[in-house]
Amino acid sequence: MRYEQVKTPVDVTNEHLPDNIEKISVPSTPILRPEASELSQFHDAAEKLPKATDPAEITKVLETDHPDLYFNRELSWLDFNWRVLFLSMDKRVPLLERVRFLSIASSNLDEFFRKRVGGLKRQIAAGVRRLSPDGRTPEDQILLIARAVPSMYKAMGAVWNNDLKPALKNDADVWIKKFSELEPSERHRVNKYFHEQLFPILTPLAVDPGHPFPFISNLSLSLAVNLRHPVKGSEHFARIKVPTGRGRWIRVNEHHHYVPVEQVIAHNVQELFRGMDVLGVYPFRITRNADLSRNEEVAEDLLEMISEELRARRYATIVRLEVQNDMPAHIRLLLRKELGLQSEDVYETMNGMVDHSDCADLANLNLPEHQYISWEPVIPDEFKPEVDAENPHDIFATIKHKDILVHHPYESFHASTLQFIKAAAEDPQVLSIKQTIYRTSDESPIIKALVRAAERGKSVAVLVEVKARFDEENNIEWAKMLEKSEVHVTYGVVGLKTHSKVTLVIREEDGRLQTYCHIGTGNYNPSTARLYTDLGLFTADLDKGYDVINLFNALTGRSNEYEQEYRKLLVAPRDMRNTFIQHIQEEVKNHKAHGNGHVIAIMNALDDLILIQEMYKASQVGVRIDLIVRGHCRLRPGLPGISENIQVVSILGRFLEHSRIFYFHKNNNPLVQIGSADWMRRNLDDRVEVVTELEDLDIKERAIQILHAALSDRRSSWVLGSNGRYSLYKGEGEDEHTSFQDVMMERIIQRRSDT
Repeated sequence: MRYEQVKTPVDVTNEHLPDNIEKISVPSTPILRPEASELSQFHDAAEKLPKATDPAEITKVLETDHPDLYFNRELSWLDFNWRVLFLSMDKRVPLLERVRFLSIASSNLDEFFRKRVGGLKRQIAAGVRRLSPDGRTPEDQILLIARAVPSMYKAMGAVWNNDLKPALKNDADVWIKKFSELEPSERHRVNKYFHEQLFPILTPLAVDPGHPFPFISNLSLSLAVNLRHPVKGSEHFARIKVPTGRGRWIRVNEHHHYVPVEQVIAHNVQELFRGMDVLGVYPFRITRNADLSRNEEVAEDLLEMISEELRARRYATIVRLEVQNDMPAHIRLLLRKELGLQSEDVYETMNGMVDHSDCADLANLNLPEHQYISWEPVIPDEFKPEVDAENPHDIFATIKHKDILVHHPYESFHASTLQFIKAAAEDPQVLSIKQTIYRTSDESPIIKALVRAAERGKSVAVLVEVKARFDEENNIEWAKMLEKSEVHVTYGVVGLKTHSKVTLVIREEDGRLQTYCHIGTGNYNPSTARLYTDLGLFTADLDKGYDVINLFNALTGRSNEYEQEYRKLLVAPRDMRNTFIQHIQEEVKNHKAHGNGHVIAIMNALDDLILIQEMYKASQVGVRIDLIVRGHCRLRPGLPGISENIQVVSILGRFLEHSRIFYFHKNNNPLVQIGSADWMRRNLDDRVEVVTELEDLDIKERAIQILHAALSDRRSSWVLGSNGRYSLYKGEGEDEHTSFQDVMMERIIQRRSDT
């Protein structure tokens, strides 16, 4: 497929924003990138670069580890969340899906503060002075975040109040009312709800010499109540935790008319403080650090250590306080003092709710005309059951005949990956099943199939990664459940997270043992498999089977990972980065000899400095590099003499782009690989990751077509400029309305109709 030159991108500040929303850019302010003086100094240096393409000569002027060559990771992540937030503003997106994207942007910000801001604050507390690759201290980055985030809060409040709420009312007949806007009958109904369903479970907590400031749990919504004694005239503070476990939206009539639960409580709060004057009620919310230190080397029991960390996380340091913008200064000061926060840790929500993540409940209303057209994943031809009952479909014979590549959610996870594991559990010829689990769903059918296999007498070994962030508790429960069923369970590798997505099945055939493997880019999670785009390879290749056997020996035994033998797999941290470097350097050699060096990669995030520097060097000799990076990206593309041959785009749409595909041109003999690893330092140094080559020519061509389709997107693709600004591509005609993900759905439907 011919690679088309991209059209001139359109800046997001000029396209698709609702008229009543203040125009914003992505990033929204210059502080999301180096100051103008820094940029001008850098560009002055770039203009002096020699015209020659010899990397050694160029790096005399500007070394590839110079701070100006790298974007800040934290601010790049905020850029990513701006792109998510833009989808809530994009009128080409169905209304309820826009509401969902607002919820996602809010939830993303919660995780950012828990992990990234929490980590920076822990560095500051520990006295870390090491600079980030872009030359900033942890304190610098905290201040930049504090300056950058308020505009995001302002935009979230504006899109909710000025755009989405009116559109919900006018277009979908979904009314989000203030308590003061309720009809008398509606007010009677919600007041009754308050007395019957809320009043009994509310616990007002006063703060005075006899009542210390209460513990406040992470991300819980609270009400600060300002009280005055009617006789003494003294003012007092109390806190009420808002119960949102049964939902935040109270239905006020038989239609889709709702009022937030915190407003119902606020307007009935006098019932909780009889004999006191209520001066005001103000919502607030706190966020606790989720980045805690651990020392696995000295832990006697990894499971107990993680369990202890979960307990500690409940009481972890608070890193953010969110308040409504009308909260009085003296109450803010009281909260800051009691919570141990600085002024820069306080964030205002503008004329709207504190926390928009609960908007997801509204997005899930049964109003299909305002949602994406339902997509039902297609059953891959190779996994379709035979009509002839006397000759049932043999999954293993199909895989043994030829490798199979599946692409979720376009193709069914249930009918392929899950069916493969279920078949292995039931097949009497299968002797052993081994699997890595990083995240899985509630009521997981994967776990049930593994339990079933163990009950049928098969040898089942599972590595459950109990260090998977925010899934630790679930994974501990799964691990215990598997152990009770006599499954051999390993909790992880000391010092590393096992992030690989691998299943091994050993089957006895004609007196010999045959391996069957699934190697994927995504988790064994049937729920997210309908929302995340991922690839999975099924293979009976003996060399890959040999490698996966050795991988599990290293994971469950005491093998030295760096002494392990692999014939075809790339395994991190053993040899993955070095092999990728070799491939990039080979493209440099091929380009010098043939002029056709080309690298294409699609991934979730990019921050590994060593690989970025290799790509800078490759770009300097003319190698074309196309990167599709959904999330944050440290690499700075488009710099004359440094990265002018590198393009970075980000695709966001109805599905979350989660695949990892790596393409190296190899002088017209392409190498194509898929796997679990992004080009991030943590993936390459701190995790067990697996990448495998696609060797079948048809499968390889299909993966290449996926990459080219992604690069041709003119509907949901953003291009990263050398100044750090992301701009939305503007297509023409049908291109403007057809995204990469639309193309993938159309191709799957076409494949089905052709068979």
